[in-house]
Amino acid sequence: MTIKYEPLNRRERIVKLFREAIEAENRKDLETAKKKLDEILHESLDVEPEFYFEACFRLADIFLQEDNYRGAVKCALRAILRAPSEDHYRLGVKRLGDILAIIKKENRLGELAENMDATLRLIEEDEELHRFTLALVKLARGERVREKFILPEFNEVFESLIE
Repeated sequence: MTIKYEPLNRRERIVKLFREAIEAENRKDLETAKKKLDEILHESLDVEPEFYFEACFRLADIFLQEDNYRGAVKCALRAILRAPSEDHYRLGVKRLGDILAIIKKENRLGELAENMDATLRLIEEDEELHRFTLALVKLARGERVREKFILPEFNEVFESLIE
């Protein structure tokens, strides 16, 4: 039997999980924090898109702390793909840019050159996001990439990576 939470109860549960995840992260218990955030992702998928969006980026932050750069980028891409509004989408691209700036500063962009096939398939439905990610993978492989995107935020992020 599946328990179906009423919206208010679901929201309260998600807020409680966020609190527990943040407390775990503050204690440096990253495994517990990731489990709590993963629960939020499952609870909020398709029903609470703002929570899903934020949980993806919290998880991306934890992956950065663990030097799991590919995991951080994948979480950010999932958040952007399911962004609940255009404002969230643009904010997500900027936050992805922040993640990529950290990865670039650590000289670890090359880690994004492999094992991105599943993520690329996941984001195929968003043509612009897919093109951006393909260009990012090519750049990570050391290829020279000149790409222009419709969304100015994508261009800003990409230009900051090739400087």
